Amino acid sequence: MSKPILVLKFGSAAITKGNGELNQLVMVEIARQVAQLYAEYHLVIVSSGAVAAGRQYIRHYAGEIAQRKAAAAIGNLLLLNKYAQFFAPYEIPVAQSLCERGHFANRDQFLQMKETFQELWDNGIIPIVNENDVVSSRELKFSDNDELATLIAVGFGADTLMLCTSVGGLLDDRGTIIRKVAQVNDVFKYVRTDKSSVGLGGMTSKLTFAKLAMRMGIRTIIFGMAEPDSILRALREETGTVFAPQESALSARNRWLGSGSLVAGRIRIDSGAAQALQNRKSLLAVGIKEVEGDFEAGEAVEIVDEEGASVAVAKAKEASGIITKNLRTQNFEVANANDIVLL
Repeated sequence: MSKPILVLKFGSAAITKGNGELNQLVMVEIARQVAQLYAEYHLVIVSSGAVAAGRQYIRHYAGEIAQRKAAAAIGNLLLLNKYAQFFAPYEIPVAQSLCERGHFANRDQFLQMKETFQELWDNGIIPIVNENDVVSSRELKFSDNDELATLIAVGFGADTLMLCTSVGGLLDDRGTIIRKVAQVNDVFKYVRTDKSSVGLGGMTSKLTFAKLAMRMGIRTIIFGMAEPDSILRALREETGTVFAPQESALSARNRWLGSGSLVAGRIRIDSGAAQALQNRKSLLAVGIKEVEGDFEAGEAVEIVDEEGASVAVAKAKEASGIITKNLRTQNFEVANANDIVLL
């Protein structure tokens, strides 16, 4: 029987010091605890820290795009070497996987990546994943590695997604960690946005992607590395914040399709079309009010209602230009019911 998949994400704040140097004590702990999970799970580690680790080698570093790319080119090597060093005592090899958005947006490329990861797991190797900052354009970058980790978890059908944070979990208005969340929308009010808060914007990102993972049936845990055995204890739900997964019977293909971060365009529909989708009908051109973006047949698009709220994600049967030309054409199918995932 195949092992369950566990995706762990560590941000720059978790594995680097204030001066940008890698925090080797934390990385040693990651390796020690992950080694105890090695026999039970297929593991993926999504790790930031390459830019932070490499920027000290860039003269007059000011955070410009070219400087960040150069820092990442240096830092990725430093990062992987340290992970390899700290996993070596447990005789666990690691591999580097640098991802771009196109690897997820294109179904064929995604399946090739998934097949490669399976080959790594079959050989007892843990993939260490990061964004390919050296070549990623600003327009096609992941919003952050929380998104990258979530897309891997959703696309691969992970059992659990763990997101590390500097504050140890989601805090309520009294500064106490909330242990269990059933509805993410109920806890967005606790996210602080003042400039003095730790990791400005970081918790908003984690909640956004925790919501996606929950919807796809994946248990999500936000935790910190400050406590002893923090990864192991968080996985046992003894620390951190646990987001309970919702029931999901989606196929692997529709899980990939249903992750809203992959859309190439947007289609706004009227109330009649929205109701038809809820009744598991196909999307016809006559129910479309507006087509946004330039997409090709076969690409994923977001479907929104008249108020702009997301209704579904679908695989378009036709390119955006052809759809726009046929908005008044009767029985012109834009997306088949089998290619539509309701949100």
